[in-house]
Amino acid sequence: MLKVSMVDLHGQYLKIKDQIDQAIQEVINSTAFINGPQVDLFVEELASWLGVKYVIPCGSGTDALQIALMSLDLSPGDEVAVPVHTYAASAEVIALLKLKPVFVDVDPLTFTIDVKQFEEKLTSRTKAVIPVHLFGQCANMEALGKLAQRYNLKIVEDTAQALGAKYKYSDGSQVYAGTMGDFGTTSFFPTKNLGCFGDGGALFTNDDLLAKKAKMIANHGQSKKYYHEIIGCNSRLDSIQAAILRVKLQHLNDYNSIRREIASFYDKAFLQIPAVKIPVRADYSTHIFNQYTILVHGRKSSVSLRDQLRSRLLQAGIPSVVYYPKPLHLQNAYCINGYGVGSFPVAERLCEIGLSLPIHTEMREEQLNYIVTAVNQNLVELAGKEAN
Repeated sequence: MLKVSMVDLHGQYLKIKDQIDQAIQEVINSTAFINGPQVDLFVEELASWLGVKYVIPCGSGTDALQIALMSLDLSPGDEVAVPVHTYAASAEVIALLKLKPVFVDVDPLTFTIDVKQFEEKLTSRTKAVIPVHLFGQCANMEALGKLAQRYNLKIVEDTAQALGAKYKYSDGSQVYAGTMGDFGTTSFFPTKNLGCFGDGGALFTNDDLLAKKAKMIANHGQSKKYYHEIIGCNSRLDSIQAAILRVKLQHLNDYNSIRREIASFYDKAFLQIPAVKIPVRADYSTHIFNQYTILVHGRKSSVSLRDQLRSRLLQAGIPSVVYYPKPLHLQNAYCINGYGVGSFPVAERLCEIGLSLPIHTEMREEQLNYIVTAVNQNLVELAGKEAN
């Protein structure tokens, strides 16, 4: 049997090797390594794919979040709400810009921002919210949009894990994740569903003025070369990465479909296991499964059932990842406002019982069978030990 891995970027590359190699070689031959025509073409193609007016490429998903916030004319001390169960970048950019991150717990079913708690935390200083479309499905954007309209708030969607997921409004209309807020942002980190061969990111917007400002900020605040209108930064998607992304964008629908098929395979295998809760699909969103994350419940002991299972899977050659081992409010960098253990119980519990299993486009049926058998057999044995 082939080795089981969390991702298989090499296997994915081999399937489109000729296309990728040709795309890279064309950039090398042109020597247009920065802001070359491949960047412009990728921007046009991604904007068309998403159905959004503007795509602004940049150097990373973190840069995309920072540029978005810099474009919104916020002032030091303004509050920006963010879910406490997410990667640190979502809060990091808030703090870097001298804004105040306001942590919000997450929904126990979808793991995305708890809209009710977000509304309860609104103050006169709250100016924006960063909903994170976690693991591959959208946050409740219709509810957030209504709050944003009522309280004059800006929305910056963190779409790094959900590019290609669709949000379903109550009127039946559907739009892609990242196209509903003032800005959408994404990362092209190699392990994302649409990933390049290095760092890369982008912003999306339908607002003419915000697009113009974000483009300037990403390019040293220049309106044209050597004319700096505002303070900016240097954040670019290089031409080779754009060329690679152009190729992979053609396959993104297939990549997302394969991930959904694997998730369904896992669902059926784990559905009858009492200790396992499979991922919940929100009624309002499709899911593209950048991660397949189960919750492993069990009686408390010196070592949690989740951690015992993870250890046994590793011994069997099956990797797994905990996204995330510690919520933001318990991280040293973000111990603010007196938050401590118990402040955000849902997020804290997810850190204790969440476990992400291998999922990628190159998985074989024998690998999947091996994984689900190992999970099932080990949980049965571990549950028996707990009972004794």
